[in-house]
Amino acid sequence: MLKKMQRRFIMAAMAAFGTVMFVLVVGINIINYDRTISVQDDMAASLLEYAQQMYAHRENELADGGVSTQRHWNPAYSEPEFPPIAEMPGGGPEARYTTRFFAVYRNLSGEIEVISRDHIYSIDEDTAKEYAEAVLQKGREKGYYGEYRYLVDAGSTGSTVLFLNATPVLQFMRTLLIVSTATGIFSLLVVLILVLLFSQYAVRPYVKNMERQKQFITDAGHELKTPLTAIATSADIAAMEYEGDEWISSIQKQTARLTRLVGELVALSRLDEEIPFPEKCIFSVSDAAWETAEPFAVRAKAEGKQYHQNIGDNLSLYGDRNAIQQLISILLDNAVKYTDTGGEVRLDLYRRRRKICIEVMNTCSLPETADLERLFDRFYRVDESRSTRTGGTGIGLAMAQAIAETHGGKIRAERTDATRIRFRVIL
Repeated sequence: MLKKMQRRFIMAAMAAFGTVMFVLVVGINIINYDRTISVQDDMAASLLEYAQQMYAHRENELADGGVSTQRHWNPAYSEPEFPPIAEMPGGGPEARYTTRFFAVYRNLSGEIEVISRDHIYSIDEDTAKEYAEAVLQKGREKGYYGEYRYLVDAGSTGSTVLFLNATPVLQFMRTLLIVSTATGIFSLLVVLILVLLFSQYAVRPYVKNMERQKQFITDAGHELKTPLTAIATSADIAAMEYEGDEWISSIQKQTARLTRLVGELVALSRLDEEIPFPEKCIFSVSDAAWETAEPFAVRAKAEGKQYHQNIGDNLSLYGDRNAIQQLISILLDNAVKYTDTGGEVRLDLYRRRRKICIEVMNTCSLPETADLERLFDRFYRVDESRSTRTGGTGIGLAMAQAIAETHGGKIRAERTDATRIRFRVIL
């Protein structure tokens, strides 16, 4: 139980801290990406306007008889000034000289012309045209193409594409992503180590309370055994003297029921120990199931109920044989006990994906409002009057759940239809 509580505490603490770290890492990178994209798009818009002005300036010079291969000053058409550039990582006053970009124009006829390569060195004219063709085929206004952030302006006479070199910015974003992710993982590992070290102190009050509860149940069980034995013995002697007395018969029944309840409470308390089954071994669960089911098959037929079973051959399990037999016995006892005359009880034992599955199904008149999860609570009864008549103690299914969990498995109840309930154990 202690290890189970520690695992739950560690999982809860790590889940909370992991969620916080995930949100921080993702949030930091999303905010940085959004901010960086916004700055780049503003810069690309300014540079696109500048490139279009340069293109218009050149066309005007050509129209006035200027030479296109070199720039000539013309008083009528002064060359546009380089636009102010928003600061970026590594930018500032030198942004004009460190910003690398080129622009390409395509007219309505599909002819592509490089407007400007004055601010780029690594891209030749053919490559620039190739990039522009690829971007225009995408049909998007802006985005990334390789290491370049592009912006498209579709006008009435054609489309202008500006490519802004984003290599430093992309490297910065990748570095931030790697560093923040590594920091998050490292923080998780550090917190995991600290939680592992201090988890036993966190669950210590709960463990002390559990130990006191188990000790109380054990002591109370031992203290009750002596008077119960005395009452049972006296009732047996009285029954021999006053044969057929209904009051003495009632005393015998209630004494037997109380004795069984005390024994089950003590056994359930032992299942909460850290190592409830110190002598586990590999055993044939098929043989154990056959041995356990035989008396219930006879009992079901004697009570006019249909009994079917399908037990797989050569199925082995590592655990405590007696405990698994007790689990099967509890489920079959409940199934036979609560099945009406003419009803059906079925036991299935098989292997699925390297796990042992035990299923016990029976027909019963289970209310629609019954909470199946609460069936495993101690002393919970769906039908109080019927449970009293059948002699149940309300501990059996809680014991079955404890046995399944101590073997690393789980048990659940499910309603297959309006008149059938199935208990499935996976070990």
